[in-house]
Amino acid sequence: MSQRSIAVVPRGVLVLFALGLAAQIGLKATAPPPRAAAEDLAPAPSIAALRLASFGDPVALGKALMLYLQAFDYQSGSKVPYRDLDYGRLEAWLARILDLDPRGQYPLLAASRLYAEVPVEAKQRSMLEFVYRQFLLDPNRRWPWLAHATAIAKHRLHDLPLALRYARAIQRYAVADDVPLWAKQMEIFILEDMNELETARLIIGGYLQSGRVKDPAELRFLDERLKQLEARIGKTPGKN
Repeated sequence: MSQRSIAVVPRGVLVLFALGLAAQIGLKATAPPPRAAAEDLAPAPSIAALRLASFGDPVALGKALMLYLQAFDYQSGSKVPYRDLDYGRLEAWLARILDLDPRGQYPLLAASRLYAEVPVEAKQRSMLEFVYRQFLLDPNRRWPWLAHATAIAKHRLHDLPLALRYARAIQRYAVADDVPLWAKQMEIFILEDMNELETARLIIGGYLQSGRVKDPAELRFLDERLKQLEARIGKTPGKN
């Protein structure tokens, strides 16, 4: 098949083609970068659908979905701040990932240390409650994330009753031998901050009398703490 030389193309056609090409390049260069909208985060699929899609390896799928979720703010070539995400959908995705990989810790790490620290109080509280609910499903392995949620409630939200609720859950449900004493003692420190000194004293006394604390250093610490509390109670107006 013979090809015609470009020289035979009318000059007017070449000019129009050049102008069209230049216009297209100009529009592309001046157009704003694509923006990913927070609402573009799709609803999480059902756990049944995800298990079917996992081809017998739900843990691997869970890890892949976590990577997708955490990288979502970079989709479409631009960043969506975490604070703008639909937290209802976000929690559903995190819950599905934990359903696929119940022993996985990364979803709760992200929930407590990333998504719960956005500067939007309602979303902070929502994510802290998500961490609390997930903690109750496996307290002996998920207590670190509720401990961090306790710290956020206390120091970021300045909500001591909420922090106390979380700290009490750790003390009550995280009963494995490898749960450190400091995590179980968070309740005591928050009670002191709330000036509930007598309650804190009773809890420490219960620890000492229970025989559950074996480490000599921890026993000395609790005993010293008890003496400090008793001294503070004795100095409280109205106390003998």
